[in-house]
Amino acid sequence: MKVVTLGEIMLRLSPAGCHRFVQVDNFDVIWGGGEANVAVSCANYGHDAYFVSKLPKHEIGQAAVNALRRYGVNTDFVARGGDRVGIYYCETGASMRPSKVIYDRANSAIAEADPADFDFDAIMEGADWFHWSGITPAISDKAAELTRLACEAAKRHGVTVSVDLNFRKKLWTSEKAQSIMRPLMKYVDVCIGNEEDAELCLGFKPDADVEAGNTDAEGYKGIFEAMMKEFGFKYVVSTLRESFSATHNGWKAMIYNGEEFYQSKRYDINPIIDRVGGGDSFSGGLIHGLLTKPNQGEALEFAVAASALKHTINGDFNLVTVAEVEALAGGSANGRVQR
Repeated sequence: MKVVTLGEIMLRLSPAGCHRFVQVDNFDVIWGGGEANVAVSCANYGHDAYFVSKLPKHEIGQAAVNALRRYGVNTDFVARGGDRVGIYYCETGASMRPSKVIYDRANSAIAEADPADFDFDAIMEGADWFHWSGITPAISDKAAELTRLACEAAKRHGVTVSVDLNFRKKLWTSEKAQSIMRPLMKYVDVCIGNEEDAELCLGFKPDADVEAGNTDAEGYKGIFEAMMKEFGFKYVVSTLRESFSATHNGWKAMIYNGEEFYQSKRYDINPIIDRVGGGDSFSGGLIHGLLTKPNQGEALEFAVAASALKHTINGDFNLVTVAEVEALAGGSANGRVQR
């Protein structure tokens, strides 16, 4: 299956382990970014995954391209040009100390890209799935326009479109997000997000107290039905994270197809090695599941298991196989050495 994603791949600079920014003299170099992470997951699951972006022609831009190619992502539609690669600094938290992200991504190549940099009809030709996230239109007004053009091309070519709402308060306000995101929802078939994303990006708030651990499906039914009625989604999906500490989370999800609500099994993830990219690994798993599994329940179980495994892997990319995910989804969670 041909899966296309559009977004920004960034250079992540992180202190080793759980060190703080101020106590280290060097950083680990890690590549990642919402839609790039999804592309890597889909490539790992055997799909023909394409990542669409723009990167400078210099060696740092090439290093980003190489990182994608290393894991089988097709970079034929990565435009080259612009002045800089976006950077973010990530300090990994532990126990009651949360992880921290500092962005340095203004005026990156994709933020300044023009529609002329991409032939979206050629990109969407023969595609089965197109995925984007709310991070991409938040980068810049130009990136928001690229997102709209890509969605229009996907619809012209009969491509299924998914979005991970992914609200980022350091990139835009809720008011700006809703002004851009709500009109884009008419192109979307599969809407993915958590309770905060749905409220801040689309203005829908579930009847659920996540902080208190009240994440039962009942609190989400009304909002899912309302979102589907307003925007015409084929699926509405929400991850449900219980954050006990930076290194201990509960993790599950639910999906609604207009007829049936399905809630996945719950995973107790402790300790978390790296939470960054957890949502993207869920999206990648869901895309694979909906493309290959016989029903939405099995698709969701694959996505949740894939994301649970990602929390055990350092870096943004989820480097797991279909067999490993299906083993966990099937109940093999003891972590015994595989000999």
